[in-house]
Amino acid sequence: MIGWQVTTPAPAAARPLRRAVVPVPEPAAGQVRLQVVACGVCRTDLHLAEGDLRPRKPGTIPGHEIVGYVDSVGSGVDGVAVGDRLGVAWLRETDGTCSYCRRGAENLCTASRYTGWDADGGYAEYAVVRADYAYRLPGGYSDGELAPLLCAGIVGFRALRRAELPSGGRLGIYGFGASAHLAAQVALAQGARVHVMTRSEAARRLALSLGALSASGAYDAPPEPLDAALLFAPVGDLVPVALSALNRGGTLSVAGIHLSDVPALNYQRHLFQERSLRSTTANTRADGREFLEIARRHHLAVTVTPYPLDRADEALIDLAADRVNGAAVVFPSG
Repeated sequence: MIGWQVTTPAPAAARPLRRAVVPVPEPAAGQVRLQVVACGVCRTDLHLAEGDLRPRKPGTIPGHEIVGYVDSVGSGVDGVAVGDRLGVAWLRETDGTCSYCRRGAENLCTASRYTGWDADGGYAEYAVVRADYAYRLPGGYSDGELAPLLCAGIVGFRALRRAELPSGGRLGIYGFGASAHLAAQVALAQGARVHVMTRSEAARRLALSLGALSASGAYDAPPEPLDAALLFAPVGDLVPVALSALNRGGTLSVAGIHLSDVPALNYQRHLFQERSLRSTTANTRADGREFLEIARRHHLAVTVTPYPLDRADEALIDLAADRVNGAAVVFPSG
């Protein structure tokens, strides 16, 4: 099969992905194999390709927002049949026995493994996954629309929950790509007043079209104090900016696996009056199921920029250059 591998990490413009012919994977016991029909392009893939995340296996195939149809079922799998449409997300495996897993925080499991980092992902024609980590997908969406829901959507949803936005509260969103444009819609459906700060003019237009009350530059002050904020841009310089925009008792939730260095914070200006700063680490399967149920009940407008599999490397280049509106999605049959 055709797959794109990270061989030597480098800036996206240097094309660190290499197109290769690799064996079609066979499902082990407890696994299913999917014929991939769509795979979202996540900023985490970019961090892996550029070396911000160190590859955990040689020649890793990135991609962890996978939509596919089951074409082979390993031994010991019940309730899954050939032809089922399933989704594969970032969290791939946990030990299920540690203190984190036992208390429902499997995203913090120290033995956790991840799709497209510890094992090959979806920038390929086929992928395998443990059946108990695959997701049933809501109807009413195309394959391409579903792909970004599987990480951008799920992790954005977890970040929104960790921000503890009060009912009808004022939410600031810093950066407005794949994850942010989905989290914004969930917040709006819950009655929030949403303000977006991002450097991309196209992203600002998209934010306003989805119902944001304002959209301005990344470092601009929102028009009113915020009860909560989400930081999706991997830019540490924005942490004090967002904290300064919070009202008393507000929370800044940082979404993402990588963030550039955060400058020194001033306690009085940034944290006093019970402002909080929180990180978001991956997601639990319960988060995924809850978010996909929300997506089933409230149809989300998913903005997709398509790329054929033969141009997967260009998708990363465009993402790095902020030329992707909404979510980039790779289509193996495209």
